[in-house]
Amino acid sequence: MGVPGLSDAQQHIEQPGPSELRSPLVQHEIKRAGVWFAMAIGIALIVLLAQPIMLILGALVFTTMMDGGTRLLGRVLPIGRGWRLTIVLLAVVAFLAYTFYLTGSSLAAQAQAMRTIVEAQVERVGGWMQQLGITTTPEDLKSLAQQAMSSMGRVTAAVGTAVGAITSGVMMLVLAIFIAVEPKLYERGVAWMLPMDKRAHFYTVADKMAFTLRRLMFGRLIGMAVEGVGVWLLLWAGGVPMAGLLGILTGLLAFLPNIGAIISGVLIVLVGFSGGTHTGLYAFGVYMAVQIIDGYLIVPMVAKRATDLAPALVLAAQILLGALFGILGLFLADPIVAMIKVYLEERSKALAG
Repeated sequence: MGVPGLSDAQQHIEQPGPSELRSPLVQHEIKRAGVWFAMAIGIALIVLLAQPIMLILGALVFTTMMDGGTRLLGRVLPIGRGWRLTIVLLAVVAFLAYTFYLTGSSLAAQAQAMRTIVEAQVERVGGWMQQLGITTTPEDLKSLAQQAMSSMGRVTAAVGTAVGAITSGVMMLVLAIFIAVEPKLYERGVAWMLPMDKRAHFYTVADKMAFTLRRLMFGRLIGMAVEGVGVWLLLWAGGVPMAGLLGILTGLLAFLPNIGAIISGVLIVLVGFSGGTHTGLYAFGVYMAVQIIDGYLIVPMVAKRATDLAPALVLAAQILLGALFGILGLFLADPIVAMIKVYLEERSKALAG
């Protein structure tokens, strides 16, 4: 039907106006606004769900470590995957029990003594800086450290307390165990939500990411063991106080490349100089020797062959994710960068092909 009051020529020339939804211009603008609105909702959901997202990513990292141990054990034990995974979990539990239950009382005493020593050394450094004419006081150094720990992202509020850290760790561990029991089941579940023509590419990317993370985590665990045991034995041989606790802290902090090494180095040097100048210089030499062995032998042979990540890129990711997501961001910065790198490489190969 035509529009009353208009001739046939006018009706042929007239087009829907901006007030009508059937106008192509209005439909185009609605689509553009919908895209921006959807992006805003997606960003808001990521911000609001930062804690569960990081916990899920942490569970995937734990799953990779469990899966790597299960696969490695399968080379020497031709038994079912479930039994091999059980052996890996029992070995980890036994190691933690031996480390924390049998040596827990001595480590707790050493931790309290280390806190006192570090505070005393910070005051000495502050006094030395004041003698040089620097106006920074020991209280300024303490407040700077407290501000750095208290401003490390929104996720830190959830895992910053002891109860929150234990709860988050248990949640990640349980989720990781469920995924590690049958990882292909969850991989197929994610692929089911994708279009049919995208699933083959998804399987390729997922397999490459899993392989890269297994190599990365294997190299990281080897580095943690070498640094922790090496620091403990060498500091113990040199008579440095609290060698056992420093070895454990160095091993744990070795999971965080760059930043972890700096923190452990500061602790080793501060505790070392509390026993005298010669002891401090010896502790510094031990730290440098262990870092050189790990950085120039272990990491190039294992981790860099798997990911080939630039140190500056990893450090920038740690700074950014640490500021956004706190301790979990530091913990997951390296794996996240590795997964993004694998995705971009596979995506470029798919486009080139």
